[in-house]
Amino acid sequence: MTTRVVFMGSPEFSLPTLEALIAARQGETQAPLYEVVGVVTQPDRLAGRGRTLTSPPVKILSRARSLPLIQPQRLREPSALAQLHAWHPELIVVAAFGQILRSEILILPLYGCLNVHASLLPRWRGAAPIQAAILAGDAESGVTIMKMDAGVDTGPLLAQRACPILEDDTAASLSPRLAKLGATLLIETLPAYLAGALSPQPQPEKGITYAPMLKKEDGQLDFTHPAVDLARRVRAFDPWPGAFTLWQGQILKIRRAHPVQAASPGPGATLTFRGLPAFGCGDGLLVLDELQQAGKKPMPGAHFLRGTRGWG
Repeated sequence: MTTRVVFMGSPEFSLPTLEALIAARQGETQAPLYEVVGVVTQPDRLAGRGRTLTSPPVKILSRARSLPLIQPQRLREPSALAQLHAWHPELIVVAAFGQILRSEILILPLYGCLNVHASLLPRWRGAAPIQAAILAGDAESGVTIMKMDAGVDTGPLLAQRACPILEDDTAASLSPRLAKLGATLLIETLPAYLAGALSPQPQPEKGITYAPMLKKEDGQLDFTHPAVDLARRVRAFDPWPGAFTLWQGQILKIRRAHPVQAASPGPGATLTFRGLPAFGCGDGLLVLDELQQAGKKPMPGAHFLRGTRGWG
């Protein structure tokens, strides 16, 4: 029996879950397990240096698969609510959608609304769990399949699966692994849940942490902090908002960096360490492996030193 599903998602992280729902088949008949009757994604936005109107990845995939699609500014818009009702979903699946679901939507489908969340809840509730895990130096992250309620990532849990955070992981490298893991876990979890054989369990009361939405200014490095923390910030904020500082009155983007436990000449002081540019920090040195000057392409740290005066 095919379950009618509405999917809500926007960025690249959402794509494996949508693709998995479309591809899921049942037994020898190979009939579709889930009919994606509609997709909800964010509106097109201006992006890039040219400020070009850009569609979210979920829209591009949905158009390619001829799936019905809406892009409301807010889900509370009457036209959006009317369309959701018209689709008659039995289940709503959410993966990095970017909007809060109101009670009217949460109770609309027979089986409720399930969220594919990129952390091991209750750790890192909120908008930026992948970045928060790297910033905190967590040894592992993971994915959670949660039945949504009116809170922010507070709903009961259906399934979880851990994923190690590698020493050189950035948000850009960890996110696709978690996206694929979440899609796989959802497809494994849904049959038992829809059959009533798997009940959501309340989240533990201990271990709750929050990962707030990131802002562009979060990427500015404060060199009074230890170099270890700043190196994590560089990794966590790749690709957005990106780590940066001001040098000679211009923005200097730090694309890749590593910490060194060595004597610091002072927070923010520039020096050369083993042929690479470095900043002194509150503790240790932040050595710049790759950086980008304003108006230029990214370059290795050694190349930057060869073409730059006044670094120190």
